[in-house]
Amino acid sequence: MHPEVEPEGLRILFADACLLAFDKPAGLLSVPGRGADKYDSLATRAVARWSDARVVHRLDMATSGVIVFARGAEAQRALGAAFAAREVQKHYVAVVTGSLARNAGQIDLPLAADWPNRPRQRVDAERGKSALTRWHVIRYETGPDGERCTRVALTPVTGRSHQLRVHLKAIGHPILGDPLYGTAADTGADGAPRLMLHATALSLAHPGDGRPLTMHSPVPF
Repeated sequence: MHPEVEPEGLRILFADACLLAFDKPAGLLSVPGRGADKYDSLATRAVARWSDARVVHRLDMATSGVIVFARGAEAQRALGAAFAAREVQKHYVAVVTGSLARNAGQIDLPLAADWPNRPRQRVDAERGKSALTRWHVIRYETGPDGERCTRVALTPVTGRSHQLRVHLKAIGHPILGDPLYGTAADTGADGAPRLMLHATALSLAHPGDGRPLTMHSPVPF
């Protein structure tokens, strides 16, 4: 028997008969995991309030920000097709270690599952799937431990698992607070209170009437 999940506490950005958008907090699963301790999730809470809520995409547990759900099978199919066709624009903000040498650029590195070290992903030129991330510097900052770091805007063109985290690690600037790919994975801590990655905006065509929509979430760090 699953525990009770209260629908309260959902940060609703948009809600109508076809579409739901939420501001997911860091530390909350997008969908349930295995075991009773991983049953609570944004999807579970959404279904408790909207019985027809259906998953379309996910954010990592440690990532906060904009996430959308469909209402009903027809809207789910429409949104799924839009994501697959790369018609949905996603924008993130991250704080990464070090100072990026250029003001903008892109990372075009194929990614694959690192099977011996799941759930980690890795750059794999032979078997990886294409993955493209565009970025530009917002500003240079001083990190929680006094180290140099950079606040960057990120636009993933593709949507591979852990794409932003692996890509930034691959160019030598892992995201602060990343337990899988950041300096915290090597030293145990980098002073960051959380994974410094936030989904700040998502733009799409409404699955019912086609009007353009953009949902925003302010960066909490």
